[in-house]
Amino acid sequence: APPGPPPGPALRTCPPRWAEGPQARPREDGAEQQLRELIRGASSPQELLQVSRGPALSSNLAALAIARLARLTCEQHLDTESIRGDPRFQQLLGTVDAQISQVWNTPLVQLLRSLAALGLPRGGRQVRSVEQEVLWRLRRLPLRQLAHLAEHLAGQGHDSLLLPEVLRKLELRWTELDGTRTVVTLMAKVGHLSPTLMERLEDKALELAEQFDPDELRRVALALALQQRRCVPLLRALSYHLLQKPAELPLPVLTDVLFAYSKLSFQQPQVLHRLSLELQPHLGTLSPAQVLRCARSFASLRWLSRPLAEAIAQYCLDNTQNLSITQLCGILVSFARLNFQPSSSEEFFSMIHERLQGQEQQLDVHLLTDVVWSLCVLQQAQAPHLRQVLSPEFYTRLQGDTSLRAQSSWLKLLHINATARLEAPGYQGPFLPPAALGGDRDKDKEKVTALQRGLREALPGALGGHDLVRYDVSTVYGWDIDAEVVLDSDNKPLPVRDFSAPHLSHSEGTKPLPPGARRVAVLRWEFPQFSSRGRELLGRGSMARRHLRAAGFLLAEVS
Repeated sequence: APPGPPPGPALRTCPPRWAEGPQARPREDGAEQQLRELIRGASSPQELLQVSRGPALSSNLAALAIARLARLTCEQHLDTESIRGDPRFQQLLGTVDAQISQVWNTPLVQLLRSLAALGLPRGGRQVRSVEQEVLWRLRRLPLRQLAHLAEHLAGQGHDSLLLPEVLRKLELRWTELDGTRTVVTLMAKVGHLSPTLMERLEDKALELAEQFDPDELRRVALALALQQRRCVPLLRALSYHLLQKPAELPLPVLTDVLFAYSKLSFQQPQVLHRLSLELQPHLGTLSPAQVLRCARSFASLRWLSRPLAEAIAQYCLDNTQNLSITQLCGILVSFARLNFQPSSSEEFFSMIHERLQGQEQQLDVHLLTDVVWSLCVLQQAQAPHLRQVLSPEFYTRLQGDTSLRAQSSWLKLLHINATARLEAPGYQGPFLPPAALGGDRDKDKEKVTALQRGLREALPGALGGHDLVRYDVSTVYGWDIDAEVVLDSDNKPLPVRDFSAPHLSHSEGTKPLPPGARRVAVLRWEFPQFSSRGRELLGRGSMARRHLRAAGFLLAEVS
């Protein structure tokens, strides 16, 4: 999996207070101690700038003064340009630069963040000088400071020579990590820069999982999701310890863990049950975008909590005007993928049809296809919807497009066309042309499963010959059948290729079926052609069964 998104543009962030704290240091005389207390207690930039004229000012104290100055400037939202141009600030920089080797580790590391917060250019001499000094000291820096340094450099997003070296040191010293906060922060902010380090951090997180609080569990799950790292042992540990938390989980934990599990296609029934149970009371406080994200996540995981889905449907009815047409369509598609019909079905779909009326042109070709397909799954499609997407003006926009999104939309058009043929008796057209209904729909890309091999070995022997069964049948309805058999009225198999086959784009035989004969479609239980898009399994499965039965098939499902 790719290492995840690169860090965004550098933000002006306040330097943390840990930089101003104590560390092992040489003994200071009384004047230096007095100056240090003055720096720590300063409440305005002017007090700090006056420090530059103190006779006891060392390079270390100058670095502390710059760190404190950066924090005050950030906290008080002051203009950094005037500070950078102040001669007293330049004197502080000069003092640091003149004896930078005398600056203690903590103030030195903090200087990088402070100089960035004060707006000094990354490629400027002062920043390069500090980076070089840090580079020389990397081997001697405590692990905690290395972690803070990595977090800062990753957030800055610049490609200095320092960041790769810091990452290498962390990769070598990862066993020294012992605090949950450091591990979680590195996973969230630095892990995407080094797959090797992320692997080490996953091992350490697995070791510390019992100590994580709910928010740390959330951050680890989110880090894995955003970096597309499906570390199953760690996800199982996170799930176990999440379930052990006795109190109600905070809302951000509920929504982010749900998002992370859906992003990673990790279905843990007990966790999903708890998330859905605890989300329901919060639903009214969520924004439409948050409700949509929850609906999509549960649909992606093929997890239907009927009480929560009912609450989402009621949310849509109560907040119709606050939901954009795109958000409403997203919730409708999620319901279809779960094959969920609200108890207030008539009211809900009346609202959907009312909001869609005249708004179809706002939807792109793929979303409109998804919407009409969803209405077909839920048996709520109306003739105007079918006409719109089956018209030549619409479907020709998808022809010739080889993208995966277009292929998925075209397959859904076949399903919509089948609905129009088989489940809409009053519908007069248009339909997709016969020439557009053929094709093998990427069957070559699928691996033959053990179950398929078993079917091909068992069926000829059980039926009495290879000519009595047809395998891998691509129907004009958009559904693939693993095996097709024709049985006469006495349930004896007949040569399947002798008979006309209206479900095929090109029929091999011409004979009509004898009186009482039936076609049997042998289907694997999970419709494997959609295994890569399992989020649509429930709705697709329901629609496929309806269509094939309407086309005259008996269904024999195997698993």
